[in-house]
Amino acid sequence: MLGKTAGGIYWMFRLLERNENTARLVEAGFRIALTRSQSPVSEWKSVIKTAGVETYYEIKYGTYDATNVIDFLLRDTSNPSSVMSTIENARTNARMVRTALTTEVWEAVNESWMTLKTLLNRPIQETELPTILGTIRRNCALVRGSMYGTMLRNEIFDFAALGIALERADNTARIINVKYHTFIPSTDFFGSSLDDIHWETILRSVSGYRSFGWANDNEMSASSIAEYLILDPRFPRSLKFCYTTLIQNLDNLSQNCTAGENCQIKANAVFTHLENNSIKSIFKYGLHPFMKDFIKETNELGSQIELDYQFYH
Repeated sequence: MLGKTAGGIYWMFRLLERNENTARLVEAGFRIALTRSQSPVSEWKSVIKTAGVETYYEIKYGTYDATNVIDFLLRDTSNPSSVMSTIENARTNARMVRTALTTEVWEAVNESWMTLKTLLNRPIQETELPTILGTIRRNCALVRGSMYGTMLRNEIFDFAALGIALERADNTARIINVKYHTFIPSTDFFGSSLDDIHWETILRSVSGYRSFGWANDNEMSASSIAEYLILDPRFPRSLKFCYTTLIQNLDNLSQNCTAGENCQIKANAVFTHLENNSIKSIFKYGLHPFMKDFIKETNELGSQIELDYQFYH
């Protein structure tokens, strides 16, 4: 497979995953901004910081409020990670690799693009926000469902799965790092009783609220939630699950070519680090520095995948 085709597939699915993550992040920010007794400004700032677009936002806006943040994350094409920007870029990549996609996947991407372009063509009222965010999530799920339901399990599928898993790992780590660090400014709070709304928000940001309750008998605590999001191999958005997926698909690709040896080594090193840590050792080291290290290593892995498989050649 040509590197350009592999890159188009990888980035198409990575951008679609980013769309869904952004919608969930906005929803979580909206919920807690409504329920917190303090000023919602800090929450909207944490949403922008979690999305990794703080620099872009502050160039355009001087203050953090619901209207500006929602518009910037969903509609603003000057923000390369906005839903409108990413669905446009995902469709461009889909067109470039159209012959490598099933008809169902292409149609799902194209329909999502048309739906979201219509939905986001005007400023969003706060009363409309839950419906709009739900539509964004469902459209992303539709494309992903078409992929899993119709794509041949070959190198095309592997590059698509790599894009999803890498973006998901990065997103989960950012949410833990920013939101958890905001709510718990010191590791001295380890094991303390905290406001359930804060924890519910973190879990909803990664679609894990209900499944966490099933896995932990609805007992919320700092350690149990952090362990679930970082180390639980059953939860499909945990860091450990994402890296299991990355390794599996990199191993699949290695059977047909030797180009990915460096990214295999890097992915296995990150997984081994997760495997050899408990939640207590992570807290002892410091959750904030642990997540910063993880995000850095995940970004480096993404760059190594692009380099090894020559996406731009």
